[in-house]
Amino acid sequence: MLRRYLRSFTGFERDARLFLLVTLLAGGALSLYWIDFNLYLRSLGLSPATIGIIATAANAAAMVAAFPASYLSDRYGRRLVLVGAAGLAVVAFAGLLFAKPVALIALLACLFSVAQSAVGVVTLPFLTEHSRPKERNELFALQFAISNATNVGAALVGGLIAQLVAGWAGHAADSPEAFRVLIAIMVGFSVAAFVVVLRLRDDRPGARPRVESNRVDPWPALMESQPGRRLRSTLDALRLPIVHRGRFVRLLVPGFIISIGAGQVIPFLNLFVEQKFGLQIASLNALFAIASLGTLVAVLIQPALARRFGKVGSVVLVQGLSIPFLLVLGFSPVFWTVVVAMTVRNSLMNAGNPIASAFAMEHVDAVERATFSAASSLLWSLGWVIGGVWFSLLQSALGFDGGFAVNFITITVLYTIATWLYWAWFRPVERREMEAAREAANGAGAGA
Repeated sequence: MLRRYLRSFTGFERDARLFLLVTLLAGGALSLYWIDFNLYLRSLGLSPATIGIIATAANAAAMVAAFPASYLSDRYGRRLVLVGAAGLAVVAFAGLLFAKPVALIALLACLFSVAQSAVGVVTLPFLTEHSRPKERNELFALQFAISNATNVGAALVGGLIAQLVAGWAGHAADSPEAFRVLIAIMVGFSVAAFVVVLRLRDDRPGARPRVESNRVDPWPALMESQPGRRLRSTLDALRLPIVHRGRFVRLLVPGFIISIGAGQVIPFLNLFVEQKFGLQIASLNALFAIASLGTLVAVLIQPALARRFGKVGSVVLVQGLSIPFLLVLGFSPVFWTVVVAMTVRNSLMNAGNPIASAFAMEHVDAVERATFSAASSLLWSLGWVIGGVWFSLLQSALGFDGGFAVNFITITVLYTIATWLYWAWFRPVERREMEAAREAANGAGAGA
């Protein structure tokens, strides 16, 4: 049984395997950025409110870049967008290595967010177009798991190297010089990812293989109702290739609600843990590595849960179980309980992401995939913009403890609402699919 399970993660086509390697390399830079960039800003003497403003500006830049990336990938191919994004990431990290003015640092953070947004927009359509339906769960899960495995390695090794180099040079472990060592490592990872992206095959529309058509549509008429006149006019004006607008919007809403909750806590979780428990750079990186290791295990198990409970059921299961750990993470004064809560919450909440992405890609038309990915990326960035503004306001008004207390209560409520909506809207759809598959199998058996 174990051998059969492991075999399900093999047999992907060449470009899909190359993209997994890109995920490994770019994920190293990304993990160090998310763990340590805010701490670097703090080492420069910036206040939490200012750090929140920089994060908000970066997320706004990512939001603006989403639909242009979608348009370019549809017209000129996913590969070209990936090449541009990888090159932009190299420029951004190289600039951060030397930049000192706050405005320039904010600009470079925005450039990296634009690159990350473009990669996020292209990832789902690229993986879908370079995989068969029967292997899609495993491919999506493996790509997500690799990014988390990179988080583990980069966080542990990067934090240790930074502390050793800083000590050797006579700098404090939390000094800007120590964090610049990590930025140099980010540059190296980004250059390597750029080289691998160049090896992807040309996939411009004329060269792209034709993707499979959708199967029999299980969506009820309610799901296909058109959105309001204003939204419909906006979509028409933008000339976005959206076939089933009601379905399209419903697939986006739960993720948008989650992004608002995540945006006010997750980018600043490093600041929260550092100040609450006084951790140094190596210890803090080790903590986030442990959390990512749990996610790696959970993501690889998720395809098996999807086969047992269905895609929707498995996503709701892991997300629902993660919610109580948010409260432990936010309000427990005991360090080891926070470590456990952070690891379990991170593992469960993120484990469902690749399966939810596969479900969405299978329930939008082929021409909608890049647009859906762009809309999802835009709304995620918008949610983080809203969350970042809310974080800065709470920090200014209530201070560190009071602000984070409200943040953790809000994220718990929003995650609960989003998980319930996902179940209520999509479980009936999946049930109809399963019933149709059983009827088709019975009919084939009777015919034989």
